[in-house]
Amino acid sequence: MNKYFHIINVRTFQVLLICFGISFFVIRYDIKYNLDLTIIGIAIIFPLVFTIRAAFRRREKALEHLSRFKSSLLIVYRCFQRSKKLTDEHKAEITSVLLRISDSFVKNLSNPVKDESGFRSELEKVYQFINEHKEEISTGEAFKIFRFLKDVHSSIENSIAIDTHRTPISLRAYCQIFIYFFPLLYTPSLMHRLDAHADWVVYSLSMITGFILISLFNVQDQMENPFDQRGLDDIRLGGFQVDIKS
Repeated sequence: MNKYFHIINVRTFQVLLICFGISFFVIRYDIKYNLDLTIIGIAIIFPLVFTIRAAFRRREKALEHLSRFKSSLLIVYRCFQRSKKLTDEHKAEITSVLLRISDSFVKNLSNPVKDESGFRSELEKVYQFINEHKEEISTGEAFKIFRFLKDVHSSIENSIAIDTHRTPISLRAYCQIFIYFFPLLYTPSLMHRLDAHADWVVYSLSMITGFILISLFNVQDQMENPFDQRGLDDIRLGGFQVDIKS
């Protein structure tokens, strides 16, 4: 049941309060005018739909990069394990490094305080390990490992870019401001159209419309960062941690 209330926050009550207050003054002082309500669609609905779609695309891209990160890291692990000249001790050593890369990177995505030094230093250890064991790891095997490490690096950098760069901040700010401002335009126009109806109809329609708009904004806001584990649609990062036995 909590999922149905997940989009309700302080902004929701602020907008409902604004809608109620403006409806009261509009009815009290009989303020009304005829305004084309398509302006609401142009000024709010279109930007909201655009930002929600952009946030959803970012989430899908993040899933793609995280899947590539996990699969590439697993292939690197398999390449080391199939090396016949590496001792079990050395295989366990590089497996521990790969596990730390996975854990550190995934935890960094969900952590509000970013620290990339952990998994970057562990990635450097993989290259050092290959250089230190040139005799045990064949040239062909090393090239194969480097190729999949490139995919690991690419997935990491793309995921960090998605985490850092969001949908246009100015557009989101504009949407939020206009949602707070829209009752000033909408309610008098609503009063003009519902002149013969009871006052509670004006109150209800104004507050319901405000609730719908701010709820859509809250949905977009929660999807904005797919890694922070705050929204219902956030990526379950635990599924992208590499689970291998040293």
